[in-house]
Amino acid sequence: MTEKATFAAGCFWGVEDAFMSLTGVLATRVGYTGGRTDNPTYPEVCGHGTGHAEALEITFDPTVVSYRELLKIFWECHDPTQLNRQGPDIGDQYRSAIFYHSAEQKRMAEEALEQLDHSGRLRRRIVTQIVPAATFWEAEAYHQKYHARNGGGCGF
Repeated sequence: MTEKATFAAGCFWGVEDAFMSLTGVLATRVGYTGGRTDNPTYPEVCGHGTGHAEALEITFDPTVVSYRELLKIFWECHDPTQLNRQGPDIGDQYRSAIFYHSAEQKRMAEEALEQLDHSGRLRRRIVTQIVPAATFWEAEAYHQKYHARNGGGCGF
């Protein structure tokens, strides 16, 4: 049995890098979710008219890697205190968000956020949204496994 996890944490290329080689992750795909329009394109999302976030959908085997472990990587692979940006990437499509697929995922995400927010490790409050998973629109083919195909990457 597999499960899905969906995270937005800035440019989806780097987010995919953080998860795609993890044991127990069976598949990754980058795309758009959390917006108002059907089947958005990259230029539309970047134009800020759709409300979508660049996101990563993960298919994983929970007997090999837990959702809690995926959450740990999510918190470590970006700065969850930056509103609508990550590093030089600015815009609502780069927001930090967890799109939960079950009540259990929501509970674990909220607990993890609260623990990190109160840990004292971050200088600012976490702005990560925790919202129900919506339709996931797969991004254009040239975005899939981008760093693996083109070099570069985040070094995760």
